[in-house]
Amino acid sequence: MHCIGFGSLANLSNRFVKVITKSVFFRLLFITMNSKNMKYQLSICIGILLGLFSSLSSAFAGEIWVSPHGNDLNTGTRQAPVLTLTQALKQAREWRRLSDPAIADGIHICLENGAYPLSEPIFLRPEDSGTADSPTIIRGMGEEASVLHGGMSITRWKKQGKLWVADVPEFNGYPLDFRQLWINGKKAIRARDVSDFEKMYRILSNDPVNEILWVPTAAVKKILKAPRPEMVLHEMWCVAYLRIKSIEVHGDSAAVRFHQPESRIQFAHPWPRPMVTTDGHNSAFYLTNAKELLDEPGEWFHDIYSRKVYYYPRSGEDMSRAEVIVPALETLVRVEGTLDRPVENIRFDNLTFGYTTWMRPSLKGHVPLQAGMYLTDAYKLRPQMIRDYRNHKLDNQGWLGRPAAAVQIHAGHFIDFLDCSFEHLGSTALDYKMGTYGGKVEGCLFRDIAGNGLVAGSFSPAGHETHYPYDPADRRELCTHLQVMNNYFTDVTNEDWGCLAICAGYVADINIEHNEICEVSYSGISLGWGWTQTVNCMRNNRVHANLIHHYAKHMYDVAGIYTLGAQPKSYLTENCVHSIYSPGYAHDPNHWFYLYTDEGSSFITVKDNWTESEKFLQNANGPGNVWENNGPMVSDSIRRNAGLTEKYKYLIKKADR
Repeated sequence: MHCIGFGSLANLSNRFVKVITKSVFFRLLFITMNSKNMKYQLSICIGILLGLFSSLSSAFAGEIWVSPHGNDLNTGTRQAPVLTLTQALKQAREWRRLSDPAIADGIHICLENGAYPLSEPIFLRPEDSGTADSPTIIRGMGEEASVLHGGMSITRWKKQGKLWVADVPEFNGYPLDFRQLWINGKKAIRARDVSDFEKMYRILSNDPVNEILWVPTAAVKKILKAPRPEMVLHEMWCVAYLRIKSIEVHGDSAAVRFHQPESRIQFAHPWPRPMVTTDGHNSAFYLTNAKELLDEPGEWFHDIYSRKVYYYPRSGEDMSRAEVIVPALETLVRVEGTLDRPVENIRFDNLTFGYTTWMRPSLKGHVPLQAGMYLTDAYKLRPQMIRDYRNHKLDNQGWLGRPAAAVQIHAGHFIDFLDCSFEHLGSTALDYKMGTYGGKVEGCLFRDIAGNGLVAGSFSPAGHETHYPYDPADRRELCTHLQVMNNYFTDVTNEDWGCLAICAGYVADINIEHNEICEVSYSGISLGWGWTQTVNCMRNNRVHANLIHHYAKHMYDVAGIYTLGAQPKSYLTENCVHSIYSPGYAHDPNHWFYLYTDEGSSFITVKDNWTESEKFLQNANGPGNVWENNGPMVSDSIRRNAGLTEKYKYLIKKADR
C-alpha cells in the first residue's frame, strides 16, 4: 500500500516526467509502425511504457517510509525505510530545499504500524513547511496504531509480599522521575489515602498569615515520616497540588506547611480559595506520593532515592508478563515557527500520541487560577482597583503559566490533525498556543488525559496580568480560524480536575462543532478569557451542535458550556447538555449549570440549546448577550443531531477498546 496511489501519477506536474514519457512514447511508436510484426512490437512498447510509469511512480511519488525496524542510513523507500520520524523530516526538508521533483504533489511520510519511542520531542520548523498544493502529510499506515511514544518500559519485576518491585532505568543518562504509570494500557493509581473520593478528609481551618493548613491528625498520621508526600486540595473550581514540607501534630489537629514557591502563592491568592464554612463544606483533600499509602490493588509508588517502583497488582495481573510503561517526556511534538516565518501546511493523519508526564507539580507544586493555568504570582488588592468600561472593581491580581502539552503548535498555519488518537497523557493533549491560523482537528479520539484535552489561544502572556484585556497590536499573535469538529473526548481531566475537554482562551473565528464530551471532572467547553467586558481580541466564535454529558465528576461552579469576556458576534447554538454528576465534596452543591456566561461575557448569542432543565447562570455579564429558546422545550431533533455525525460515531467504540 502506497501513501500515493498509481492514479496520482497522472497529476504529476513536473516537466521532466512529461517530456521523457512523451519522447519515449513517440520513439517506440515509430519503431512499432515500421516493424514487420506490429502486434508483437506493440506489446513490447506497452510493457516498456508500463515499466517506465512504474519506475517514475516510485521515483516521484514523494513518499518517505518509516518503520520501527528501519535504519536511518536507509533511503526511506518502502523497501528500505528509515527508523525515525526525525530522519524522515530531515529528508523531506532537503527535498524542499533542493526543489526535488518528488515534492510536486506533496510529501507523504508514511509510518508503518508500531511504537516509535522518542528520546526528545519531534521538532517541526519553518523549513518543514509545505504549501497548499504540496503539503507535508505525516500518516500512520493501516488500521493498527502508529504510536509516537514518550514512555519507557519497566521490566524484571520481583515479588515482595503483596507488592511487586522493579528498578527504574535512567532516561538519557539521568535518573527518571514520573507521575503516571500504566499496566497493560490501563492507568494505575499513584498511591493515595482514599480509594473513594467521597471519603476524603476536610480541612479544619486556613491560616494564610503563617501559611498553614490545619487538618485532622487522623488524616496525616500515616505519612508523618514520609519524605515527599503531596496534598491535593479541592478549591471550588480547581485543585491545587501542594508538596508537604512539614507536619506538626497538636492533639486532634495537625499543622501542615508546604514547600515554596507554591506555599507563597497558595496563601496569597484569593481565588479560588480553600473553603471554611459553617455548613460542613470545608475543602476536601487527599494525600498521595507516600509508600505508606500503598495499600490497595492498582496503586503504585516511586521511591526516587532508591530508584525503585512498587506496585500492588490488580486481580488477574501477571507482573512477570505485564507491559508496564512510565512516561519520560512531557512533549512529543513541537511545531514551532515565528510570526514572520510560521510553519505551514502540515497534516498529521491516523497517528497515536501517547505516554507523557508533566513534572512541574513535583518540582514547584501546582496552584491554578482556572482551567489548569497555574499562577506564577498572585495577591489580593486593597483597596480594590477601579476599572473602566463599566467593569466592576477588581480585588486580585494574577500572572499565569501554561501546562506542558503532548503536541504544541506555536506560530503555525494550517496545521491539521485528522483521525488521530491522544491517549495516556500526563497533561494537555493538543495545544494551539499562539500565532496560529487555520488548522483542523477532526475525527480524533482524546482519552485518559490528566489535564485539558484541547487548548487553543492565549490565556494571557506570562507578563500580562490576566484580568487585563488582551488585544495585541499584532493580531498574528492570536489563534484564529481553527476548526474543531467531530472529536470524541472521554476520561480527560482525570488528575487536574479543574481542566476541560476543550479550552479556548483569547481566540477569534474559531468553530467548535459536533464534538462529543463525557466523563470530565469540570466543564465540557470553556470559551474566552479575561473576566472583563472590555472589547478585546475575541470575536466571531462559534460553538455548535456539541453533545456534553456526564460532566462535573469532581468540581462545581461548572457548566456544560462556559464563557468569559466580550466576544462580539459569537454564538452558542444547538448544543445538547445533560447528565451532571453530584460529588458530595463540591463546595456548593447547588452551584452547577448547563450553560453559564460568566464575568464580562458580552455580545454572545445563546440560542436553541437543548438541556434537561432551564438551569443557567449569567454572572456579571456585559451588554449585548441574547438568550433565546434554551431548555427542554427545544426541538428534539436538535438533541438528536448534537454530537458526532454518523461517519465519526465509530470513535465511541474505539475508546472502549
